[in-house]
Amino acid sequence: MAKHDEYELKTEKLLEPILAANHFELYDVEYVKEGGNWYLRAYIDKENGFTVDDCVLVSRALSDLLDKHDFITDSYVLEVSSPGLGRQLKRDKHFEKSIGEEVEIKLFKAVNKQKEFVGVLVAFDLKTITIEFEDNSKMEIPRADIAMVRLTLDF
Repeated sequence: MAKHDEYELKTEKLLEPILAANHFELYDVEYVKEGGNWYLRAYIDKENGFTVDDCVLVSRALSDLLDKHDFITDSYVLEVSSPGLGRQLKRDKHFEKSIGEEVEIKLFKAVNKQKEFVGVLVAFDLKTITIEFEDNSKMEIPRADIAMVRLTLDF
């Protein structure tokens, strides 16, 4: 298991009681290096929306637990936030909740000279994501070919 995967799993375990006590949902945890700095990010959600006060509550509680357990050897920045409106879909539970929603899919390499597709998420399984276009045609895309899937922002 890679170091970042281990840190993410351990952080998820620390978050579970905090989130349960406050009726929050864990959307995702990531440990990434950006611009020479490490970031530990926890994306949290709740049914009626997430506030700044919710972020502060979770951040303080998680920070205390991270200090106590001290399993991350690098210096890092802790961030707690909402996954946002244009949230990435990574886990099956994200896809399940987003059936019928419009998504943007970016591929690692072009298919028919195109790397980005926008359509309505209609199905998924372990190997594929299926979207439907405005003309009612459908496209099944292998998950291994997908760099990123996120909800589109409609304004």
